[in-house]
Amino acid sequence: MTASPPPLANKNLVFVATEDWFFASHFLPMARAALRVGLSVTVVTRVREHRAVIEADGIRVVPLEAERSSLNPMAAGYAAGQLAAILKALKADIVHCIALRGILVGGTAAAIAGIPARVFALTGLGLLGAREDMTGRLSRVALKGLIRGPLASRQTRFLFENPDDARALGLDPSDTAVTLVGGAGVDPESFSPRPLPPAPPLKVAIVARMLWSKGIDVAVEAVRRARAGGAAVELSLYGAPDPSNRRAIPEATLRDWSRDGIAWHGPTRDVAGIFAAHHVGALPSRGGEGLPRTLLEAASCGRAILTSDVPGCRDLVRDGIEGLLVPPGDVAALAAALTRLAADPALVARMGEAARARILEGGYTEAAVAATVAGLYAELLAP
Repeated sequence: MTASPPPLANKNLVFVATEDWFFASHFLPMARAALRVGLSVTVVTRVREHRAVIEADGIRVVPLEAERSSLNPMAAGYAAGQLAAILKALKADIVHCIALRGILVGGTAAAIAGIPARVFALTGLGLLGAREDMTGRLSRVALKGLIRGPLASRQTRFLFENPDDARALGLDPSDTAVTLVGGAGVDPESFSPRPLPPAPPLKVAIVARMLWSKGIDVAVEAVRRARAGGAAVELSLYGAPDPSNRRAIPEATLRDWSRDGIAWHGPTRDVAGIFAAHHVGALPSRGGEGLPRTLLEAASCGRAILTSDVPGCRDLVRDGIEGLLVPPGDVAALAAALTRLAADPALVARMGEAARARILEGGYTEAAVAATVAGLYAELLAP
């Protein structure tokens, strides 16, 4: 008896991503889920060092040079014209656009190419979401007009990692065109709990790109203040400055911070091992997040979370349950939270257990996110 073909066989899915490393680190599970239901998958992205990682799963990679830090209309328009030609050549049935620039360029290209089935995956509003001045508000109004206007079709679906971002673009999170997902999800087998290290001191890890927007400087000053008050706290920073991001912290500054209980270690490939050696996973973000992967990984490892009360972070972490929330940019509040955790190892352990349960039960696994997105593809391609 001949096996029936996968439900979406002979259909073509094209991801539009800003960088190959970003796709490789966050979206491969979605692409694998698409392959399992029969879709042919292509990623159009700026290629640097991760092409082979993506292609190893049977995914085609097509290079497109476009600077993600620039929203210059002329540059974006030129990139959209190139992308439209690529989409036509690939005979794309669905275009899945990732992050703000991917949506602007990919949505325009899909409109030019006449491809109505579009998925707009907003992975955070970045600086536009964090700014509360007139420029920030006007930018969000303009963005709302584009994404919900000329870039959208009747078959456009919106993926958000937190409900605040949906509301910022004038969309009701309960709308049928809106789907909320647990970020990119995390593999609970690869990021599994290990015994907590001895304490004191309280060992805190930040695993993230070294950007001012991530609140790294706030954490450094808060640890200094907590230590000056007698708390036994150590802070380890893991990550590299992003040279193409204007908010990158200079390496000289990171080296200068590395003293008195604070150490910058540079990038790491062993995130699970890092959290195994620490008690707390932290991200004192200033805002603009979707749902930070580093918090998903720390929580899956059974570590208490210390983060900011901003969209995305607060959707995963409930204050006092999985960790502690503090106002963004508030050094005193962060120092007080560090002092509290350093004084109560039992609380740290309970929060870590709750964080792990949150991942498993709250829809934050890679499998849960991938299944949701695969269902979305099936809906868009239904006869």
